[in-house]
Amino acid sequence: MAATNGKSGSPRVLVVTPEVTALPPGMGKQADSVVAKAGGMADVTSGIVTALFDIGADVHIALPNYRRLFRVDVSKYVSRTLREYKSKLPDRRVHFAEDSLFYYRATVYTGGGADVANVALRFQREVINNILADVEPDLIHCNDWMTGLIPAAARRLDIPCLLTLHNIHTYEISLAEIEESGIDIQDFWQHLYYREMPGTYEQTRLGNKVDLLSSGIFGAHFINTVSPTFLREVVEGQHSFVPAPVREQIRAKAAAGCATGILNAPPKSYNPTTDMMIARQYRPDTHAQAKAANKQALQQELGLIRDTDAPLFFWPSRLDPMQKGCELLTHILFEVIAAYDRDGLQLAVIADGPFQVHFLEIVEQYGLRDRVALRDFDERMSHLGFAASDFTLMPSRFEPCGLPQMIGCIYGSLPIVHDTGGLHDTVTHLDTGRGTGNGFVFETYDSGGLRWAIDQAMAFFGASAASRQAHVARVMTDALRQFSHKETARQYFELYERMLARPLVDSLAGSEGTGALTDR
Repeated sequence: MAATNGKSGSPRVLVVTPEVTALPPGMGKQADSVVAKAGGMADVTSGIVTALFDIGADVHIALPNYRRLFRVDVSKYVSRTLREYKSKLPDRRVHFAEDSLFYYRATVYTGGGADVANVALRFQREVINNILADVEPDLIHCNDWMTGLIPAAARRLDIPCLLTLHNIHTYEISLAEIEESGIDIQDFWQHLYYREMPGTYEQTRLGNKVDLLSSGIFGAHFINTVSPTFLREVVEGQHSFVPAPVREQIRAKAAAGCATGILNAPPKSYNPTTDMMIARQYRPDTHAQAKAANKQALQQELGLIRDTDAPLFFWPSRLDPMQKGCELLTHILFEVIAAYDRDGLQLAVIADGPFQVHFLEIVEQYGLRDRVALRDFDERMSHLGFAASDFTLMPSRFEPCGLPQMIGCIYGSLPIVHDTGGLHDTVTHLDTGRGTGNGFVFETYDSGGLRWAIDQAMAFFGASAASRQAHVARVMTDALRQFSHKETARQYFELYERMLARPLVDSLAGSEGTGALTDR
């Protein structure tokens, strides 16, 4: 294991990620502009790094230098020496992987699998060849298959390594292609996972592909999925889409007691008390009038009938029939609108995806333009959708974690979900008599199950205004406390300390360091 570093004698943690949102200002002059986001990984990574930094831990981060995304003038940057630029980063906590492939990109991933693989290889080359030696970490935290070679390198260096699985996607590549990227793979090729049983290096390097996610799982000392239930479902073989090698490696880690599930948390920007993208901000105890104002604002923008008493359902997730359950809603959309015609039920879909065309066909066929609105995803409109709506639809076939159901609770838009993965871990069926639960859960994945849950939601909507407001206020209060990056970070910190067999911050262990993570 690497020698312990840092002025306080605390262990040094290196977070390796292809994505991140803004970092704490104390980590460098450009911390607030280091934003490269394609999904939830960026928010989770930012939350963990920020929480580690805030408690005084010796935390470092490695990421590709997406100069254009980081709002750097590329022509001026290139004219400087790398040494001059690095000298402006206090304590060198932010470590940029340098390669021309990263510099001019407008998005983190601009193409398909081959483009992502190319970015991943060049990123990992810089981490393995340069950044690990520069940082000398005591623990490495990797993320998804794009960092799948690093756990094997960490094995060679005897450094504990955690791999977080945000998704189950993987990529296969030959040892020869890895070599060509500049990685000296011969040093640790035995710690990788192959399509077939490997022979000698020369026998293996061309034809026997390396499975990058399975390699990351195989090489890591510990892994985590982004919800406990999704981990259990994969281990039990409930999801046929999980590649067999990935499933077997996850099972092996779980059997060894080296796998856990830690829920993601929504971005801090999703908070109705501070949200500048909505028409009127609100707290749990002031939500009723404010949500009505937000509903009116959304209805006006979308061309829906302006009626603050109308029940408003919101669809915030990409329209992907393979995962998100949008086909269940299209099967029953007209009958639901017809069944609750007197209530004026409305639906706002603010999402991209291939299934958008089917919603449009139904709207046109039945003349529902003032009751059903569809817009491509827009962040401001999505924020307003949560603030305006009464219910958030999240009927996913499977869900590694999911964030919209948590955001819905925070904004007082009660989620309607299928009982799976991260949805199971975050939503329980509302029981107004007992004052428990935070949404509406159906177990059978079909249109009938979704229709039942919508009927349950409408029954709740039909209760007295005072009763509804009391339950929504309770759900919002609980969600603001439960679904926070501090809670997520606390669980990661406990896992780090378990892997290190020592506290992250010696002077704060068991006292201030723990208490600092308890509030949102």
